Amino acid sequence: MKMTRRDFLRWAGVSATMLGYTALDLKNLEKALASADSPPVIWLQGAACSGCTISLFNSVDPTIDSVLSDTISMKYHPTLSTAAGDLAISTITSAETSNSGQFILVVEGGIPTANSGKYCIIGQKDGADWTAMDALKELGPKAKYVIAAGTCAAFTGIPGSGSNVTEIQTVSSVLSGLVSQVVINLPGCPVHPANVVGTLVDLINGTSLTLDYQNRPTSYYGTTRVHPQCPRHTDWTGASALGDDGCFWEFSCRGPETDNIATCPNLKWNNATNWCINTNVPCIGCCSPNFPYTTRLFSYTAESD
Repeated sequence: MKMTRRDFLRWAGVSATMLGYTALDLKNLEKALASADSPPVIWLQGAACSGCTISLFNSVDPTIDSVLSDTISMKYHPTLSTAAGDLAISTITSAETSNSGQFILVVEGGIPTANSGKYCIIGQKDGADWTAMDALKELGPKAKYVIAAGTCAAFTGIPGSGSNVTEIQTVSSVLSGLVSQVVINLPGCPVHPANVVGTLVDLINGTSLTLDYQNRPTSYYGTTRVHPQCPRHTDWTGASALGDDGCFWEFSCRGPETDNIATCPNLKWNNATNWCINTNVPCIGCCSPNFPYTTRLFSYTAESD
């Protein structure tokens, strides 16, 4: 079923508390969506598993693919697009040209920079390979806003871990010196769909985003660590097995090191059904800059709270 702008505004109203909207925000959003100048979205994929796209499209009410393709003006998304080859590339360049300085660029995945970026080729342009690095450097300076969706795009994540010959860089690193705007980081492995949609709606709505020290919107990422909200927090006796009720710190839980209280314990996942700790597994700290971890950030005891 296709979602109309009226349906989307109704969903935004129902979701106002979760997304932090006021009555004025919703009124401004209605004006923004009704405008022919509502900023379109171009979505690129670099080195990643496409998990952030899958997460985005797994939203239940409403389905996020309907929101992005029918409500928000999604000009290009490699997974949604029915076009391929030259037609797909021309779709990007056409959207870039006709909406220069107005579109929102969303980038999923890290950006390989070794060998002139040829470890991640997204297509052919003007008879030559067009890499993710090329596309980002071309589109980034022409975008009104740039969003790094997921930990791979924001902090290099798994593709950039260990000894990597592809020399993965973050979106902000590749654009350093090329753009004046701050790249908005939306980390997570995968990123939470509410964080992506909420941020896109805020930008379309003209809402000023407050970013934290990692350039994450404070509306969707808190500065409080996950650990104090953990249901196992009060039982510091420790767990001898993953099924026990004790704290999972000895099982390499990263909750005490991860400041992402706004997303996981509060929003939860799969239509607000659950989150990692509630399924009796440790937090892996997937929203942190040094994910995937190789060493602990610090020693932790119950007295550290």
